[in-house]
Amino acid sequence: MDAPIPKPSVKPVRPAVGPLLVLLMAMTAIGPLSLNILVPATPGLVATLNTEPHMVQLTVSLYLLGLAVSQLALGPLSDRFGRRPVVLGGLTLTVVSSFAALAAHDIGGLILARAFQAFGASTGLVIGRAIIRDLYDRERAASMIGWVATVMVVAPMISPLIGGLLDTTFGWETTFVFVGLYALAVLVWAWQALPETRPDHVTGGGLRYLAGEARALLTSAAFNSYVLAATLGSATFFAFLGGSPHVVIGLMGESSAVYGAWFILTAFGYMMGNLAAAKLSTRFGIDRMIRAGIVFELFGGAVTILTVGLFPLGGPVTIFPPQFLISFGNGVLLPNAIAGAVSVRPQAAGTASGLIGCTQMAVGALAVQGMSWLVAFSLTAMPMSLAILLIACATAIGYVALAKRA
Repeated sequence: MDAPIPKPSVKPVRPAVGPLLVLLMAMTAIGPLSLNILVPATPGLVATLNTEPHMVQLTVSLYLLGLAVSQLALGPLSDRFGRRPVVLGGLTLTVVSSFAALAAHDIGGLILARAFQAFGASTGLVIGRAIIRDLYDRERAASMIGWVATVMVVAPMISPLIGGLLDTTFGWETTFVFVGLYALAVLVWAWQALPETRPDHVTGGGLRYLAGEARALLTSAAFNSYVLAATLGSATFFAFLGGSPHVVIGLMGESSAVYGAWFILTAFGYMMGNLAAAKLSTRFGIDRMIRAGIVFELFGGAVTILTVGLFPLGGPVTIFPPQFLISFGNGVLLPNAIAGAVSVRPQAAGTASGLIGCTQMAVGALAVQGMSWLVAFSLTAMPMSLAILLIACATAIGYVALAKRA
């Protein structure tokens, strides 16, 4: 049984919902924007920087690892020092590192700039969830996270297209200019409008208090069930992100711009899932929504195997429409799993958000890098499709097992 949850001594003042939601959307979009905008340019970076494909892939996989490590630090820091100062510091780092990437003349310098960019870009992801949980109860928090993700998903939907067009027209450097200017605009906005929402009772906790909260979370079967659902459920997307550029551009012979256009379908499926979560989570509860999302992922994975098996040379149409179903399921389960995780101990919402974000991005980095190695020796999309279905199966089995223990 989890330890009893102390009640906050002072409830945070709740700001107007509309303006705060829009700001949180803009903050949260920075992470997926800066991740996906470089993806279409990665095949060309091999020749431009005179390096190997697996080294270029590190600009994506190590970026995800940077997101993981940074969230593990930023969540507890926001519990200790407040949401607002951590947000402003992270956004500043994003701006500086994005423009610093322009000075990179080799793959090592670019990887280093991406690592610092990831640390700052994760701020909106982890702190935004904590801010929502500061202000709303569990089911309402799931709905609010769903709304944030619904509108925020425009960034990963269009960023591969933007990245492909910028890379084709001006070169890969302009993708970092785009991210830097966007982050600068959000930094100015947050400086003017972001309130402090952290409950008063956390302020005097210190490192011992935060360590105790982290230990309580990590030994909670309920918390671990939500973490597993979010981590493996989203790994289906990261595996697709790691393998699909090589499959579409390398094996199918399409351009980076065509890949970016097809990728919109995947992001649209995720957005529809987020919209379903926002509308239905308060009605059906987070646990039923998580199970529904897993069912959609399993169904989409099975459809992918069928289409690729029947039409192995069918082009992008064989993998992207089924991926829509997988992304829809991911969009349904992820906001609910996050809301469940940060609600196990609401007084440590920042720490919980950091832990779930760290695990999600670390596994995502492994999925990206592992899939890039797998498809490098593949002649069709079938190995990638099988791997994604296996990840969806592991999500179902692991979540059910841990949920029973909880």
